[in-house]
Amino acid sequence: MTDTLNPAPSETITADICVIGAGSGGLSVAAGAAAFGEKVVLIEKGKMGGDCLNYGCVPSKALIAAGKSAQTMRTSEKFGITPSEPHINYAAVNNHVQSVIKAIEPNDSVERFTGLGVQVIQAAGRFLDKNTVAAGEYLIKARRFVIATGSSPLVPPIPGLDKVPFFTNETLFNNNQKLEKLIIIGGGPIGMEMAQAHYRLGSQVTVLEGLKALGKDDPELTAIALENLRAEGLDIREGALVEKVEGTGGSIRVHVKVGDSTEIVQGTHLIVATGRKANISDLGLEAARIKYTKHGITVNSGMLTSNRRVFTIGDVTGGLQFTHVANYHAGIVIQRSLFWIPAKVNNNVVPRVTYTEPEIANIGLTEEQAAKKHGKINVLRWPYHENDRAQAEHATSGLVKVITLKNGKIVGAGIVGKNAGELIGMWSLAISQKMKIKAMMGWIAPYPTLSEINKRAAYRFYASAPSSPMIRKVIGLLKKLG
Repeated sequence: MTDTLNPAPSETITADICVIGAGSGGLSVAAGAAAFGEKVVLIEKGKMGGDCLNYGCVPSKALIAAGKSAQTMRTSEKFGITPSEPHINYAAVNNHVQSVIKAIEPNDSVERFTGLGVQVIQAAGRFLDKNTVAAGEYLIKARRFVIATGSSPLVPPIPGLDKVPFFTNETLFNNNQKLEKLIIIGGGPIGMEMAQAHYRLGSQVTVLEGLKALGKDDPELTAIALENLRAEGLDIREGALVEKVEGTGGSIRVHVKVGDSTEIVQGTHLIVATGRKANISDLGLEAARIKYTKHGITVNSGMLTSNRRVFTIGDVTGGLQFTHVANYHAGIVIQRSLFWIPAKVNNNVVPRVTYTEPEIANIGLTEEQAAKKHGKINVLRWPYHENDRAQAEHATSGLVKVITLKNGKIVGAGIVGKNAGELIGMWSLAISQKMKIKAMMGWIAPYPTLSEINKRAAYRFYASAPSSPMIRKVIGLLKKLG
């Protein structure tokens, strides 16, 4: 390990692969390459584990779990159990969040990667030319470089926002106090997940979304999720354009334009969840002849940049921003850089999950996208309320929706409901392996499980078969044969 205050480079390292960024994607490349005996240098200027471990996936899901526990106490009456309003110790909730981070932290630590044979340099990395990166007191020359610097919260230029205290995902999980009256700007997945979690932990929550809440998902699925969220008590305002923000800590006023009218939303705390920006500044991309835009570094389908020595993976490419996508990209880089296998990215096999309750999960094309691309399609649906396990658990709000071509090829699936993120895995496998819907009926679902919903949706492809004149004629002929 090298800890440095960035003195002038004085030592040159020659490596097979140099990775800039120790988030999930960068760590995957470093561990994978080191396992095959490659000499790997890993550069990280911040915390090992990156955004996912420290500010994103891990702490947010821990907070969501805390909120779900509180909600279970409130809603137990339907099971014959006397409900109660939970007492919430906010410092203890934060301790829970931090303990989850600490439990996972060793997997991403400097010590672990040093033990794997990776040389870790804790400093900022910057290209000096097409073949050289400076980091702290080192110059690194490598056969291949991998940029995996991730993304950061995008803070929009709202008048007055720079004068008002607010949270982003990078600061939110250090909070250990109740956010009494919370305003969230942004109704995407992060905004909606945090809205529900904090509401369940006792906050009043207002979500302000300029367009449609959860607008990137299938509207048939999001309508069910939003109906549940509103019924729970969240104030979700769509088409709400934020004009300015004013106030101080504990007293914040957000001026919002809805249609032709303007209103003021008052709160005690503010979260800004308006998207992400690629971390591309101070990397020396021009010196390395690497093309980029304001959205991220430009790559081809093999994750190569305009500099053929340099790969770029994860959020910094400006594409899909998920931890599992960064890991997917990492696998492609390992295949291409070590084995010269011409692996390419296929975003149609990437699952997407929003961890509200109910969850929303998608894979492949939506109904609208499939119809636009293929014309005639089949849309297969099966509701949660027709599932016995869902009835037993009072989890009947939900839907499985599958998109196939006329020949039965599966091109998309979406689920809203309990455990949607788990159930989508079956459709993810089917689409990645280019299966037809018939394959989704050749397995036995254990009873009673939610997985039966997937199979029942698949059966809908043949729903008209019993009334088919041709099939009835065949049955009739077979009957005559005895």
